[in-house]
Amino acid sequence: MKDRPFLLPLLLLLLAACTAAPAATDSAPLATPTRSEGQRPETIPCIVINPPAGTDQPGLAALIGPDDHALGPEQAPVTLLLYADYPCPGCALLLSNLEQVRQAHPQEVRLVYRHFPLSGASSDKSSLAIRAAEAADLQGRFWEMTFLLFERQPEWMTLTPAAFEAWLPVQAAGLGLDVAQFQADFEGETVQARLEAILAFAAGVQQPQRPMLFLNSPTPYAGLVDPASLDALVELNLLQPHRFSACPPMLIDPQRPYTAVLETERGQVTLLLHTDRAPFAVSNFIFLARSGWYDGIPFYRVLPGALVMSGDPSGTGMGNPGYFLYDEITTDMRFDRAGLVAMANNGPNTSGSQFFITLAPAPAMNGLYTIFGEVVSGLDVLARLTPRDPQPAGPWLPPGDLLLHVTIEEH
Repeated sequence: MKDRPFLLPLLLLLLAACTAAPAATDSAPLATPTRSEGQRPETIPCIVINPPAGTDQPGLAALIGPDDHALGPEQAPVTLLLYADYPCPGCALLLSNLEQVRQAHPQEVRLVYRHFPLSGASSDKSSLAIRAAEAADLQGRFWEMTFLLFERQPEWMTLTPAAFEAWLPVQAAGLGLDVAQFQADFEGETVQARLEAILAFAAGVQQPQRPMLFLNSPTPYAGLVDPASLDALVELNLLQPHRFSACPPMLIDPQRPYTAVLETERGQVTLLLHTDRAPFAVSNFIFLARSGWYDGIPFYRVLPGALVMSGDPSGTGMGNPGYFLYDEITTDMRFDRAGLVAMANNGPNTSGSQFFITLAPAPAMNGLYTIFGEVVSGLDVLARLTPRDPQPAGPWLPPGDLLLHVTIEEH
């Protein structure tokens, strides 16, 4: 039941965003910090995995210059930088996928293209395609020409260089360019100077790889590049500024009862929180609820008759609040009925913000997850949530029903 456990291996190093859906583990749990009777710690014991602000490496956006070809707001929080070449089939597919992601996040993603020409048999047509794109750029149509060249790649790759050169002005006319100006620029000094600089750069790169993608980091991205995987990576990057760099405060009195009211798109669900059984998990849940972490986020996994999951603002199943909690698992708390609320994890002591609610008994989960509450009303609401089952390398799913807000009530 893990959500994309293999997805984005580089991301696990960059974001430590590996919290996932419930799954069994053979790993031995670490020792849980003991709680002294009568003492209330100021903060919840946790493992901080998000570095403090200002300690991470410079962002990719700082490396993008005014001469780069870019689509999207200059201040977009996510930058996608693609090195590619027009005769490269893999480059065509990747650019198409990146553009889908950019269109899904028009205000949050900036797409940048840099030429990285091939050498060898295709080099003549590579140079001609670069000249065409740069000539189109002088009329403000770089991206139109670039998308056309990649979309119609199978057509012009069969042409001789001479036939390809004759084909290009016809396409320029179809894009609404001034053809005479296009042809003059195609042969002109400005485009020639750009081409020479591009070729010199490519010749100086050792172990060239095409396409090559960078996402908000000066380190090349080496994960999956289907639209759904790329969109998940973007969502996780968008979550990054909202993650915490310290353990949350201890907010509750374990001797007092607390309830949580979940406002969803399908109705209201009320939870009784087990402060006596899992005080750290309950306090963490309350801290995140009062911080707005749970506002307007999806139930990203809904398995009818089994469970529902939420708690990840990215909606990917991999987001976390920047820290991991220690488990609070007791032998007398068992998944023996519907309506139990537990922390999701990706192994011992890796829960953070994601939680799941059972819709049926689940004895296979006994001893693996911290149970910190139960539903006192609203199980029928959970049963009406839209089914949604993210699968590894699955389709790009629409958003699930939303958890609108969590209200904490102290009694």
